[in-house]
Amino acid sequence: MSVQLQSKERVYLLPLIAILLNFASCTTNNRNINRVSLVGAGASFPAPLYERWLSDYNQKNPNVKINYQAIGSSAGVQQLIEGTVDFAASDVGITNQQAAKIKRGVIALPITAGSVVLAYNLTPVARQSPQVNLSTGLKLPRQVYVDIFLGKITNWNHPRIATANPGVNLPDLPIQVIHRTDGSGTTSILTQHLSAISPEWKSKVGAGKAVAWPVGIGGKGNEGVTALIQQIPGAIGYVEYIYAKQNKLPMAALENKFSNYITPTPESVAQTLEAVKLPADNLIAFITDPTGVQSYPIVTYTWFLTYHQYPNRVKAQALKNFIDWALIEGQKSSLELGYIPLSKKVVIQVQSAAKKIAE
Repeated sequence: MSVQLQSKERVYLLPLIAILLNFASCTTNNRNINRVSLVGAGASFPAPLYERWLSDYNQKNPNVKINYQAIGSSAGVQQLIEGTVDFAASDVGITNQQAAKIKRGVIALPITAGSVVLAYNLTPVARQSPQVNLSTGLKLPRQVYVDIFLGKITNWNHPRIATANPGVNLPDLPIQVIHRTDGSGTTSILTQHLSAISPEWKSKVGAGKAVAWPVGIGGKGNEGVTALIQQIPGAIGYVEYIYAKQNKLPMAALENKFSNYITPTPESVAQTLEAVKLPADNLIAFITDPTGVQSYPIVTYTWFLTYHQYPNRVKAQALKNFIDWALIEGQKSSLELGYIPLSKKVVIQVQSAAKKIAE
C-alpha cells in the first residue's frame, strides 16, 4: 500500500515540477526582456539628489539602470540636441531656439528646486577672533555682493561690508571671487539675479550660462567651485545650497528686496517659490528678484528634459515610470538633502506633462 502511494505521488509530482520549471524559465525571460538602461547628463545643481534617487529607484527596480553625469546644464542640453543621451537636466530649462533643433520634440519637467548661495572662507578670522562666529551668516547688502563680483570691492574689511556687520572683526584680507568655468545653469541663475538688481551688472556683464567675469578664478561644476572656496582663504563663490551644506561652508545672509537679510533655508526658499507661476505650455519660469518679505533672493526650479518621442518604447515607459516615482516617492528625500519638494499643484502639472512622453 505504501509503495503504491509513493508511486502515485511521483506521478503527480513530475508534472508539477515541470510546470514550476517552465514558470521559472518564463520569469527569467521576462526579467531579461524588461532590462533597460537609460543615460542622462546635465546640471550639477541637482546631482546629489539625482544620485540618491537613482540608487533608491534601482534597489526597487533592479532591471532599470539609469546613469547620470553632472557635466553642466549647457553640455547636457547640447547632448540632448545631438541625441547622445536619453534625457538631460538643466537649471534654466531649454530655450525655444534649442528646442527647435530637436526633431523628436522636447518636454521640460520641473523636478525639484533649491537655492544658489554665496559661500565664503574666512577661516583666518575665526583663528584670530574665536569669539566671533562667522559661520552664522555674514550679512551682504545687495549692492555689496554685486560690487564684489564686479571687482569693485576687493577686501573683506571694506567699510560697506563692515557697516552691515557691526561687531564682526573683519580681516584685512583680499577677496578672491570663485566662479564657474563651464556653461552652467547655476551661473545663469546668479547672473539673472545680478542683472535684475544692478543696471551696471546688466550693461557690463549681463546674464547667461557663461559670462565674461570681471574678476576671479574659475572652477568646473559646483564641486570645483566648492573645492576652491575650501582651499583659498578670503574666497567667495556661488554654489547650490547642498554643496555648501555638505562641505560645511558658511553661507552669507543676503539682503532681499525688502532690505531684510535672509539666510538660505528650506523655509525661506519655499516662500520664494510660492510666487513662481509655471506657464502651462512649457512649465519654465524664473523669479529673478523675489518680492516676499522673508524670501531668499536666489532660488530656482531645476528641469528634467526628455524627448517627446522615443523610438524605443521600452525606454520611454521606463523613463515615465521613473519620473512618476520621482514626483511622489523621490520628493520625500528632497528636504534631507537641502532641496525643496514640489508643491502638490506643481506635481499635478508635471504629471500631466509627463504623460505626453511617447504619445
